[in-house]
Order: sequence, then C-alpha cells, then structure tokens
Amino acid sequence: MSNTFHHVDVNHPLLPEKAREFQMFINGKWTKGHSSENFVRKSPAHDIVVSTYPAGTAEDVDDAVKAAREAFDSGKWSRISGGARATVMLKTAQLIRENLAELALLETLETGKPLTQSRGEIQGAADIWEYAAGLARSVNGDSFNNLGDNMLGLVTREPIGVVGVITPWNFPFFIGAERYPYILAAGCTLVAKAAEITSGTTLLLAGILKEAGLPDGVFNVVTGSGSVVGQRITEHSDIDMVSFTGSTAVGQMALQASAKNIKRLGLELGGKNPQVVFADADMDAALDGTLFGFLFNTGQCCVSGSRLLVERSIHAEFCRKLVERAKKVQSGDPLNESTQIGAIITEKHYQTVLGYIEQGKKEGARLLTGGHAVRTDKGLFIEPTIFDDVTPEMTVFREEIFGPVLCVTPFDSYEEAIRIANDTCYGLAASVWTSNLDKAVQGFRDLKAGRLWVNTTIAGGPELPSGGFKQSGIGRESGSYGLDEYTEIKSVHIQLGKRAKWLAE
Repeated sequence: MSNTFHHVDVNHPLLPEKAREFQMFINGKWTKGHSSENFVRKSPAHDIVVSTYPAGTAEDVDDAVKAAREAFDSGKWSRISGGARATVMLKTAQLIRENLAELALLETLETGKPLTQSRGEIQGAADIWEYAAGLARSVNGDSFNNLGDNMLGLVTREPIGVVGVITPWNFPFFIGAERYPYILAAGCTLVAKAAEITSGTTLLLAGILKEAGLPDGVFNVVTGSGSVVGQRITEHSDIDMVSFTGSTAVGQMALQASAKNIKRLGLELGGKNPQVVFADADMDAALDGTLFGFLFNTGQCCVSGSRLLVERSIHAEFCRKLVERAKKVQSGDPLNESTQIGAIITEKHYQTVLGYIEQGKKEGARLLTGGHAVRTDKGLFIEPTIFDDVTPEMTVFREEIFGPVLCVTPFDSYEEAIRIANDTCYGLAASVWTSNLDKAVQGFRDLKAGRLWVNTTIAGGPELPSGGFKQSGIGRESGSYGLDEYTEIKSVHIQLGKRAKWLAE
C-alpha cells in the first residue's frame, strides 16, 4: 500500500442502526409516488445499506411539473418581492447551518467522501444561499431614454418559469446549492432530480425549505433513475429550462431530448483539466496544489486537475517529490477525522477507474506510484496513482477517468505547454503555477477553459461564475451570471403622446 490507510470501522458510533427511508417531495408533501419499487443505497466505504428511496416514474415527474407550473403561474413566488424571497433564502441558510451535522453525515455515508470534506461543503452551500438571497433583491433591467421625445424603452427581466435540475452524485448538496438558490432568487419554480444513489441531502433540503417558508409546489424532488426520471424532465414540454450537471455523453442526450419544446439548457459537463507548472513556480505550493487538485473528492470531481504539465527542467525533481507526498496522503474510512480521501462511489465506477489504470500501463505510461485497488475487507478504495511520460495519444490523457489518477507530461516551452493543455475536447478548468506575472496573465488568456486558477486550484466562492468551453458545457452557474441564466429578457417600447398615423384618413 503506497499511502496511509485508515481501515474501515463497521462499528463506528456514527453509523446508523438501520437504513433511512425517504419519500419524494411533491407540492409540499412527502409521497411514495406511483411506483411500489425502491432504490437501496449502500455506503461505498462501509458496505451497509444507509438509505432507501422510491424509484420514481414518469408520472411522478408529471405530478411534480404540474405542481411547479401551478405554483409559478399563481405568482405566489414568481411575483412576490425580491425582499420576500430573500427572507426565505436567508432562513434556509440559517437552517442549513443548524442541521450541519445531519447533512454532512448523510452526505458522507452516501458518497464515501471524508466527513471533514462534507462539513466544508455544507457550510459552503449555506454561504451560497446567503449570497443568492442578496441577488434576489437586485434583479434589474435597463432603460433607454434616448429614443426621441415620443418613445421610452425598457428592458425587464422576468423568471423563465419551471426549471428542471439534474444534479450528479459527486457533490449532491453543493452542486445543488450552485443552482437552486439562483433559480429561486430569479422567481422560478423547479423540479429537482438528484442522482439516484445520493438523493438524501436533497430531500433533507426540501424539508428545510418548507420550514423556511417556501410555498408549496415551488421546490419539488423526484427520486429515481436518469433513464426514467431524468429523461422525462429533459423532454417534458411544460418545463421551460433544464440545468444538467454530469458527463458529456449524457449531456448530449439531454440536448436531443430537450428539442421537443426547444427549452433552454444549462450544461456543466466533463473535464480533463490541466495544471501547468512552470520552472519558476513556488515548488512547494505547486506540489501541494497538484496533489490536492487530483485527489480532492478522490478525483471524482469535474474540475479535478487530472493532467499535470510540468516544465522539463524541473520535471524529474517535481515528480520525485510529488510521489513522496502522495505516499503520505491519508485515505480510508471517511468517518475517521484524519482521512483525506475516501471511497469510490460504486462498484461499477471502481472497476472503470481500475480499467483506465490498466489501459495506461498497456499504452506505455510509466507508473510512478499507486496503480492498484486497496486490499480491504470493506469499501471501494484505490491508491493515489501517478503516471509519467503520458503522451496526447494515450487514452488516459484524453478521457475523463474521474478517479485518483494523475497523468504527467513534460514540456519545453510556454507555447508547447499551452498547445498540450488545449489539446482536448474539454474546457472546464485549468491551473497555472508561476511566479512570473506576465506568464500568469498570458496563460489564463491563452488557456481554453471556463474557470482558471493562478497559483492555486479548486478555490473560490459564490461571487464568480462557473462553466465550460467546448464540450464541457453551455451557460454559467453562480455569481450574478448564474441568476441571469434563469431569467428571460423582455424589451418594451412605450409610445409617448400620439403616434404618427400610418394610414391617412
């Protein structure tokens, strides 16, 4: 074993005695819906059942959409003041913090991520709800008083309507927080579908929103599979917009399904994100950031810095020190407070990641550390894995692995670094490590990605937008741009005085 591993404690006092049974949330009420079937979720770290959910149907989606449409058309949320919306959202942030322990534990049990990480994400989500509450008061338009004495022009913003939100399994609560509060701040209503294996905290949020005073029908949650519930959301003719976060392949399917009523789509998709380290970088900071960048959330992160491009003059030293540090990373039981990386989400994905590692070996990438599953009686764990001498032709260079795997490629010049970094169909995120200001500015100008970091990685807050270039997505979430995504713009021309006649009497 190449790193410190905390063995799984199946008798940990935080583990539940029995699985938590959830229901869907539609029109302000808890319901089992139209299906008698349930979905069972096991902790990927402890191999015990922690949650059960109804396997939602297309009819359940129809019920949720009907509730959301009636709530929107009634104006009980869409037409109230921004201040009234902000009051509910601020109360939501408060309640999220009050329920931090419950939310974080459930998030950890369902995703396998360290409990310390879950706590940080829940707290960060509360911050986003507070920020978006402020935006609810600042939805504005424009005026044009330069159209002549007889005309006044106005540009107004109004909520787009009913929004379908499909969130992934890796950050179910946090990614929801990057969308739900902005949707609500704009005055929209919504139907949420969390990933079928990590729906728990989204359903807890539904209860929090009801307690905070959100009117019935404004926020609805349907649990179930993407092929049934997700498909119905994307094709539903009474949904005005869909926000989808997930793989590029499924995003392409969402595009096709949304054509039925040409609804607006917001897509945050895959990434194969470069971390570019120049020889003049602060090596200690770059080493720590590179390690965090590819191991955060066990590499199951769309903005994971999974490709390391390092200047050749420091390549050997950097790789040697990076391997030394990787062996000190603490993995294992996510309920252990010292654990830094946890479990892989499912058996299927576990095998997929191991398959990519074997593919890298076969294609000639040089394995520096890791490369194996962790031998343990419980849980799905993979060692931090680093490949060197990875070329652009290799599968591990081009495809999103979504696991604790880093691919290292040396470069000789700035131009070569940018060319290699941009040699991908993705454009979600990138990091530049350098002490040269000119190089840093030129780097973030030249790199084709929606989110850039200079001398850090996977950092930020709700003020700045997120989203991707190329096949990494469409649209932006968070910040004031995130609110704009969920509004329609209306142009109004107001005639002042008598209008000139077109037809003479």
